[in-house]
Amino acid sequence: MAPPDARARAAAAERLAALAVPAGALGRLGDLAVWLCATTGQVPPPDLRRTGEVRLVVFAGDHGVAAHGVSAYPASVTPAMVRTVAAGRAGVSALAAAHGVSVRVLDVAVDDDLSDLPGSVTARRVARGSGAIHVEDALPDEAVRTALALGRDVAREEVASGGRLLLGGDLGIGNTTPAAALVAATLGLPAEEVVGRGTGVDDAGLARKSEVVRTALDRSRGRHDDPVECLAALGSADLAATTGYLAEAAALGVPVLLDGLMSVACALLADRLAPGAAQWFAAGHRSTEPSQSLALEKLGLEPLLDLGLRLGEGSGAVAAVPLVRSAAALLRDTALLSEVLP
Repeated sequence: MAPPDARARAAAAERLAALAVPAGALGRLGDLAVWLCATTGQVPPPDLRRTGEVRLVVFAGDHGVAAHGVSAYPASVTPAMVRTVAAGRAGVSALAAAHGVSVRVLDVAVDDDLSDLPGSVTARRVARGSGAIHVEDALPDEAVRTALALGRDVAREEVASGGRLLLGGDLGIGNTTPAAALVAATLGLPAEEVVGRGTGVDDAGLARKSEVVRTALDRSRGRHDDPVECLAALGSADLAATTGYLAEAAALGVPVLLDGLMSVACALLADRLAPGAAQWFAAGHRSTEPSQSLALEKLGLEPLLDLGLRLGEGSGAVAAVPLVRSAAALLRDTALLSEVLP
């Protein structure tokens, strides 16, 4: 994996130091601007305000564990929310409209025919749901590879459509359970350290969720070191597609703004599939899920926002887009000290 442009990074850092502001005054916005220069190869960085330059793909799928008391909501919510995103009425839709972000939702593994939706949403489905990971594998290896390839294809399509900053979103009841299991397997952690309340389960639900993840980890022991095997045992088709999407974006040299637990868990796996991919990622926000913070620490990423968000859909990443644009504007439009001093 080729790293971001070192020359652009150095030139951006030099320009940042030369701005007519006190040293270090821009804080993490300055760091973000330097990262954006390195990952786009431009100094100053692009403003990312043109239509279609910032693009979100929401990967949707159902999860077998949803039938085992790990979520506060039934699995029927997944297809309902796919329809809502497709109609432009979801929470992420409102944020995206406010910030000029293109949104695309894809049915990767929704357990519903969604026949009322256009083929652009449904035509590339890999599976209808996934196995309950504490009793069976989520997917066969072949389906994982198909989903990974789908994600890679989608990343290429988004870049070909003008994407210069890609975002990944998720949609699927029960998805924080396999995502937490993937983080635990990748980092070698016990279930108790990674499991959170997801959509808001009560204490009994949290205990059930922890037991499901614990059992899944024990059942799949010995298969955690290989990312494809790990996704087959503990993931889902939508998480595999997200992993392929992130890995391919990095391979194409396009920066990615990560969202919550699902995209960050997939970023861990993408960095294993394509070592060095994490250098192309920035973290949009810190979710309420403990495993997301653990995964971010492993990736060496500090989230831009910490708002207690747990909506998913890519909402935290979209909410952070104005900060990316602000960082670009500061490095591009602030006067140099040499220009203002007599």
